Amino acid sequence: MSTDSIELTIPAKPEFVGVVRLTISGIANRMGYTYEDIEDIKIAVSEACTNAVNHAYREDEDGKISLKIDSFEDRIEIMVIDRGKSFDFQETISNLRPIDPSMSLDKINEGGLGLFLIETLMDKVTISGDSGVIVVMTKFLKRDEVDGHASKVSTSTE
Repeated sequence: MSTDSIELTIPAKPEFVGVVRLTISGIANRMGYTYEDIEDIKIAVSEACTNAVNHAYREDEDGKISLKIDSFEDRIEIMVIDRGKSFDFQETISNLRPIDPSMSLDKINEGGLGLFLIETLMDKVTISGDSGVIVVMTKFLKRDEVDGHASKVSTSTE
């Protein structure tokens, strides 16, 4: 199976997340994803990059975010890598509580919502890292492909 691979490195600064969004949008569009799937992919990748911008590096550090995008016949795989501060994914997820619709917006704990979005919008997500964080996200091109790959969906950090 033929794979096209694109690598991109950006400064870990908010103003460069838009560059990643445009790149991902162009690749997904070329592959034939629907408008809705392209928007989902853009949001998930933006969240992963924004997490790296906001949490991976100290303010005085010139951090970088690397992306590797592999396009296959049936899916796109996007890897977002930072070499900053790691975190315990399982602990972060376990500390999230369900959102109560009657709660005021200023009372909702914001932490971890980006991870929740990423997992909701993509078909497969793995998060790992000892020296930094690596987020690997997969979106299958045909929705019926998700059922065929359902047993491979994992949020394991190992």
